[in-house]
Amino acid sequence: MNDLDFDCTMCGKCCHGLRLALTVDEARAWLRRGGRVELMCEAIPWPVEPVAENREAQYRHARSFPAASGTLPVRIAVLLVATFEGACPNLGADMRCGIYHERPLVCRIYPAEINPFVVLAPASKGCPPDAWQGTPMIRHGQLIDSEVQASIDQARTASARDVPAKAQLCATLGLAHAALANEGFVTYAPESHALLAALDALSDVTPGSRDARATPWNFVSNRHETVETLTSIGALAAAPAPTHAYGYLGFFAATPAG
Repeated sequence: MNDLDFDCTMCGKCCHGLRLALTVDEARAWLRRGGRVELMCEAIPWPVEPVAENREAQYRHARSFPAASGTLPVRIAVLLVATFEGACPNLGADMRCGIYHERPLVCRIYPAEINPFVVLAPASKGCPPDAWQGTPMIRHGQLIDSEVQASIDQARTASARDVPAKAQLCATLGLAHAALANEGFVTYAPESHALLAALDALSDVTPGSRDARATPWNFVSNRHETVETLTSIGALAAAPAPTHAYGYLGFFAATPAG
């Protein structure tokens, strides 16, 4: 989309029933306010390093840590997400944000995209039609809102900076299952007090002090073909287990799994 206008109508649709991606610092703050935070894990098969010209692969590389699934080298990407059903706990009856000046970066950026390889598509957003008019937002394919761009840059920097902390967090919490990238996520919902304690303990740990590759990671998929393909190339893969240890969010699932 070359040109796009946007003015928030304060309909509140973007503040209901979401998983909000948070930085490590934002996750601590969200938990301290009494909110819930989950971890969403995906694994990317990484048998060889991509060429430097592959910008999308380099973007993924910077936001994931190396590990292994069986004999298959992989990279693990972890999202910390605020979760809630219905209205955001910080949303007032007047549709105003109660933590506006401390709201997460992903809220400041909306409806723009953090990932530079994802095109902003109004149809994929919850905003009403009249929101897509008014103030110029994108011209000739370029975002022209300097404040939003600054927040995007900050979010991208944080997502790369937080990778060692997320690797350590997974090791501390004993997380070792992930979905195949672009197929779904394995979701973990630790007790809030335990997750906050683990996040707070990160400041006492030297990044990289525990090699994430020492922990074998397991792929989870509700697609039989995916499991067969992954195991055929040496990975550890299986269908979602009937356990409450983790949940499975499959993009292609006909019914909820796990």
